[in-house]
Amino acid sequence: MSTPACTEVGLPHQPAVVFLHGIGGGRHGWAEQQAHVAQLGWRSLAWDMPGYGDSPMVDPYDFPHLARALWQMLDAAHIQQAVLVGHSMGAMVALQAWTQKPERITGLLLAASSPAFGHSDGDFQQQFLAQRLAPLESGKTMADIADRLIPSMVAPGSTAPALALAREGMAAIAPDTYRAALRALVQFEQRSALPTITVPVLCLAAEHDRTAPPAVMERMTQKIPGVRYACLAGAGHLLQYEQPEAFNAELEKFLKDVQP
Repeated sequence: MSTPACTEVGLPHQPAVVFLHGIGGGRHGWAEQQAHVAQLGWRSLAWDMPGYGDSPMVDPYDFPHLARALWQMLDAAHIQQAVLVGHSMGAMVALQAWTQKPERITGLLLAASSPAFGHSDGDFQQQFLAQRLAPLESGKTMADIADRLIPSMVAPGSTAPALALAREGMAAIAPDTYRAALRALVQFEQRSALPTITVPVLCLAAEHDRTAPPAVMERMTQKIPGVRYACLAGAGHLLQYEQPEAFNAELEKFLKDVQP
Protein backbone atom coordinates (compact mmCIF):
# COMPACT_ATOMS: atom_id res chain seq x y z
CA MET A 1 0.00 0.00 0.00
CA SER A 2 1.45 3.37 -1.01
CA THR A 3 1.35 6.31 1.40
CA PRO A 4 -1.42 8.87 0.82
CA ALA A 5 -0.41 12.37 -0.27
CA CYS A 6 -0.82 15.20 2.20
CA THR A 7 -0.12 18.86 2.82
CA GLU A 8 1.97 19.30 5.96
CA VAL A 9 2.38 22.50 7.96
CA GLY A 10 4.39 22.97 11.15
CA LEU A 11 7.34 21.39 12.90
CA PRO A 12 8.01 17.76 13.88
CA HIS A 13 8.10 18.44 17.64
CA GLN A 14 4.65 20.09 17.71
CA PRO A 15 1.44 18.24 18.63
CA ALA A 16 -0.38 17.03 15.52
CA VAL A 17 -3.78 17.63 13.97
CA VAL A 18 -4.89 15.61 10.94
CA PHE A 19 -7.62 16.92 8.62
CA LEU A 20 -9.79 14.40 6.76
CA HIS A 21 -12.01 15.68 3.96
CA GLY A 22 -15.42 14.49 2.80
CA ILE A 23 -16.52 12.65 -0.31
CA GLY A 24 -16.41 15.77 -2.49
CA GLY A 25 -13.28 17.33 -1.03
CA GLY A 26 -9.51 17.18 -1.00
CA ARG A 27 -6.55 18.28 1.05
CA HIS A 28 -6.53 21.82 -0.36
CA GLY A 29 -9.91 22.53 1.22
CA TRP A 30 -8.29 22.70 4.68
CA ALA A 31 -5.83 25.53 3.95
CA GLU A 32 -7.50 28.05 6.26
CA GLN A 33 -7.71 25.55 9.10
CA GLN A 34 -4.07 24.52 8.68
CA ALA A 35 -2.97 28.15 8.75
CA HIS A 36 -5.02 28.76 11.89
CA VAL A 37 -3.73 25.80 13.89
CA ALA A 38 -0.18 26.67 12.87
CA GLN A 39 -0.62 30.00 14.64
CA LEU A 40 -1.71 28.06 17.73
CA GLY A 41 1.47 25.98 17.75
CA TRP A 42 0.17 22.79 16.15
CA ARG A 43 1.61 20.72 13.34
CA SER A 44 -0.99 19.60 10.82
CA LEU A 45 -1.47 17.19 7.95
CA ALA A 46 -4.35 17.37 5.48
CA TRP A 47 -4.61 14.27 3.35
CA ASP A 48 -5.93 13.38 -0.03
CA MET A 49 -8.06 10.35 0.84
CA PRO A 50 -7.00 7.27 -1.19
CA GLY A 51 -7.97 7.76 -4.84
CA TYR A 52 -8.18 11.53 -4.44
CA GLY A 53 -5.62 14.02 -5.74
CA ASP A 54 -2.18 12.45 -5.64
CA SER A 55 -3.10 9.52 -3.39
CA PRO A 56 -3.21 5.97 -4.76
CA MET A 57 -6.35 3.89 -4.48
CA VAL A 58 -6.85 1.14 -1.91
CA ASP A 59 -8.40 -2.21 -2.72
CA PRO A 60 -10.92 -3.02 -1.49
CA TYR A 61 -12.17 0.53 -1.13
CA ASP A 62 -13.75 0.35 2.30
CA PHE A 63 -13.44 2.07 5.65
CA PRO A 64 -11.05 -0.42 7.27
CA HIS A 65 -8.59 0.07 4.40
CA LEU A 66 -9.06 3.85 4.36
CA ALA A 67 -8.22 3.96 8.07
CA ARG A 68 -5.18 1.75 7.53
CA ALA A 69 -3.99 4.19 4.87
CA LEU A 70 -4.33 6.96 7.47
CA TRP A 71 -2.05 5.10 9.88
CA GLN A 72 0.44 4.52 7.11
CA MET A 73 0.53 8.26 6.41
CA LEU A 74 1.06 9.05 10.10
CA ASP A 75 3.80 6.43 10.35
CA ALA A 76 5.58 7.97 7.36
CA ALA A 77 5.36 11.38 9.07
CA HIS A 78 6.62 9.88 12.37
CA ILE A 79 3.45 10.95 14.18
CA GLN A 80 2.59 8.64 17.06
CA GLN A 81 -0.54 10.47 18.27
CA ALA A 82 -2.86 13.03 16.71
CA VAL A 83 -6.15 14.86 16.93
CA LEU A 84 -8.37 13.82 14.02
CA VAL A 85 -10.62 16.45 12.44
CA GLY A 86 -13.03 14.88 9.99
CA HIS A 87 -15.70 16.39 7.78
CA SER A 88 -18.59 14.21 6.58
CA MET A 89 -17.02 11.01 5.19
CA GLY A 90 -13.73 12.10 6.74
CA ALA A 91 -15.35 11.97 10.18
CA MET A 92 -16.42 8.41 9.39
CA VAL A 93 -12.80 7.54 8.60
CA ALA A 94 -11.87 9.07 11.97
CA LEU A 95 -14.42 6.89 13.77
CA GLN A 96 -13.15 3.82 11.93
CA ALA A 97 -9.60 4.75 12.92
CA TRP A 98 -10.71 4.88 16.57
CA THR A 99 -11.84 1.25 16.34
CA GLN A 100 -8.39 0.23 15.08
CA LYS A 101 -5.86 2.22 17.14
CA PRO A 102 -7.54 4.33 19.83
CA GLU A 103 -4.24 4.77 21.68
CA ARG A 104 -2.98 6.93 18.80
CA ILE A 105 -5.90 9.39 18.90
CA THR A 106 -5.93 12.29 21.37
CA GLY A 107 -9.17 13.92 20.25
CA LEU A 108 -11.93 13.72 17.62
CA LEU A 109 -13.68 16.63 15.94
CA LEU A 110 -16.56 15.12 13.96
CA ALA A 111 -18.12 17.70 11.65
CA ALA A 112 -21.34 17.35 9.63
CA SER A 113 -21.39 13.57 9.83
CA SER A 114 -23.10 10.54 11.34
CA PRO A 115 -22.01 7.23 12.88
CA ALA A 116 -23.80 5.12 10.27
CA PHE A 117 -25.23 5.24 6.77
CA GLY A 118 -26.79 1.83 6.68
CA HIS A 119 -26.30 -1.31 4.67
CA SER A 120 -25.59 -1.37 0.96
CA ASP A 121 -28.64 -3.51 0.18
CA GLY A 122 -31.14 -1.22 1.95
CA ASP A 123 -33.74 0.63 -0.12
CA PHE A 124 -32.63 4.07 1.07
CA GLN A 125 -28.98 3.30 0.38
CA GLN A 126 -29.73 1.95 -3.10
CA GLN A 127 -31.83 5.00 -3.93
CA PHE A 128 -29.06 7.29 -2.69
CA LEU A 129 -26.48 5.47 -4.81
CA ALA A 130 -28.67 5.51 -7.91
CA GLN A 131 -29.39 9.21 -7.49
CA ARG A 132 -25.75 10.18 -6.97
CA LEU A 133 -24.40 7.95 -9.74
CA ALA A 134 -27.08 8.72 -12.33
CA PRO A 135 -25.33 11.85 -13.68
CA LEU A 136 -22.10 9.91 -14.29
CA GLU A 137 -23.97 7.08 -15.97
CA SER A 138 -25.69 9.58 -18.26
CA GLY A 139 -22.37 11.07 -19.38
CA LYS A 140 -22.07 14.05 -17.04
CA THR A 141 -18.63 15.09 -15.82
CA MET A 142 -17.55 15.62 -12.23
CA ALA A 143 -17.56 19.35 -12.98
CA ASP A 144 -21.22 19.05 -14.00
CA ILE A 145 -21.95 17.19 -10.76
CA ALA A 146 -20.13 19.82 -8.71
CA ASP A 147 -22.16 22.59 -10.36
CA ARG A 148 -25.38 20.82 -9.36
CA LEU A 149 -24.46 19.48 -5.93
CA ILE A 150 -22.51 22.32 -4.31
CA PRO A 151 -25.43 24.80 -4.29
CA SER A 152 -27.69 22.15 -2.76
CA MET A 153 -25.27 21.46 0.09
CA VAL A 154 -24.75 24.99 1.41
CA ALA A 155 -26.92 27.39 3.39
CA PRO A 156 -29.57 29.29 1.39
CA GLY A 157 -28.01 32.26 -0.35
CA SER A 158 -24.46 31.31 0.60
CA THR A 159 -21.89 33.15 -1.51
CA ALA A 160 -18.74 32.36 0.49
CA PRO A 161 -15.62 32.90 -1.67
CA ALA A 162 -14.30 29.48 -0.62
CA LEU A 163 -17.19 27.74 -2.37
CA ALA A 164 -15.21 28.12 -5.60
CA LEU A 165 -12.51 26.01 -3.95
CA ALA A 166 -15.12 23.40 -2.99
CA ARG A 167 -16.37 23.25 -6.56
CA GLU A 168 -12.83 22.98 -7.92
CA GLY A 169 -12.07 20.12 -5.54
CA MET A 170 -15.17 18.13 -6.46
CA ALA A 171 -14.65 18.73 -10.18
CA ALA A 172 -11.16 17.24 -9.94
CA ILE A 173 -12.23 13.89 -8.45
CA ALA A 174 -11.72 10.89 -10.71
CA PRO A 175 -15.13 9.36 -11.56
CA ASP A 176 -13.99 5.88 -10.49
CA THR A 177 -12.92 7.25 -7.12
CA TYR A 178 -16.27 9.00 -6.66
CA ARG A 179 -18.09 5.75 -7.44
CA ALA A 180 -15.92 3.77 -5.03
CA ALA A 181 -16.31 6.33 -2.24
CA LEU A 182 -20.09 6.39 -2.61
CA ARG A 183 -20.28 2.60 -2.45
CA ALA A 184 -18.13 2.59 0.67
CA LEU A 185 -20.19 5.37 2.24
CA VAL A 186 -23.48 3.48 2.14
CA GLN A 187 -21.92 0.55 4.03
CA PHE A 188 -20.59 2.58 6.94
CA GLU A 189 -21.77 1.47 10.40
CA GLN A 190 -19.97 2.40 13.61
CA ARG A 191 -22.73 3.27 16.08
CA SER A 192 -21.36 0.69 18.49
CA ALA A 193 -18.03 2.55 18.63
CA LEU A 194 -19.51 5.74 20.10
CA PRO A 195 -19.79 4.61 23.76
CA THR A 196 -16.17 3.36 23.67
CA ILE A 197 -14.64 6.79 22.94
CA THR A 198 -12.52 7.99 25.85
CA VAL A 199 -10.86 11.12 24.37
CA PRO A 200 -12.33 14.64 24.02
CA VAL A 201 -14.91 14.83 21.22
CA LEU A 202 -16.60 17.77 19.53
CA CYS A 203 -19.60 17.05 17.33
CA LEU A 204 -19.92 20.11 15.09
CA ALA A 205 -23.19 20.52 13.20
CA ALA A 206 -24.44 23.22 10.83
CA GLU A 207 -27.82 24.93 11.01
CA HIS A 208 -28.79 24.38 7.37
CA ASP A 209 -27.13 21.00 6.81
CA ARG A 210 -29.55 18.68 5.02
CA THR A 211 -26.98 15.91 4.57
CA ALA A 212 -26.15 15.46 8.28
CA PRO A 213 -28.85 17.55 10.00
CA PRO A 214 -28.27 18.93 13.51
CA ALA A 215 -30.89 16.50 14.87
CA VAL A 216 -28.81 13.57 13.61
CA MET A 217 -25.67 14.92 15.24
CA GLU A 218 -27.51 15.62 18.49
CA ARG A 219 -28.59 11.96 18.63
CA MET A 220 -24.99 10.98 17.99
CA THR A 221 -23.82 13.01 21.00
CA GLN A 222 -26.13 11.07 23.31
CA LYS A 223 -23.97 7.98 22.82
CA ILE A 224 -20.51 9.57 23.35
CA PRO A 225 -19.24 10.03 26.92
CA GLY A 226 -18.25 13.61 27.77
CA VAL A 227 -18.89 14.91 24.26
CA ARG A 228 -19.32 18.60 23.45
CA TYR A 229 -21.82 19.70 20.79
CA ALA A 230 -21.90 22.93 18.78
CA CYS A 231 -23.90 24.10 15.77
CA LEU A 232 -22.72 26.77 13.34
CA ALA A 233 -25.46 29.27 12.54
CA GLY A 234 -25.92 30.21 8.91
CA ALA A 235 -23.90 27.29 7.56
CA GLY A 236 -24.75 24.21 5.51
CA HIS A 237 -22.98 20.91 4.97
CA LEU A 238 -19.80 22.57 3.65
CA LEU A 239 -19.37 24.48 6.91
CA GLN A 240 -15.59 24.87 6.84
CA TYR A 241 -15.85 26.47 3.38
CA GLU A 242 -18.93 28.57 4.20
CA GLN A 243 -17.96 29.76 7.69
CA PRO A 244 -14.17 29.29 8.01
CA GLU A 245 -13.76 31.80 10.85
CA ALA A 246 -16.58 30.26 12.90
CA PHE A 247 -15.24 26.76 12.19
CA ASN A 248 -11.76 27.83 13.27
CA ALA A 249 -13.10 29.36 16.47
CA GLU A 250 -14.74 26.06 17.43
CA LEU A 251 -11.61 24.16 16.41
CA GLU A 252 -9.45 26.42 18.56
CA LYS A 253 -11.68 25.91 21.61
CA PHE A 254 -11.58 22.17 21.05
CA LEU A 255 -7.80 22.03 20.76
CA LYS A 256 -7.56 23.72 24.15
CA ASP A 257 -9.48 20.74 25.55
CA VAL A 258 -6.88 18.32 24.19
CA GLN A 259 -3.73 20.43 24.53
CA PRO A 260 -0.99 18.08 25.69
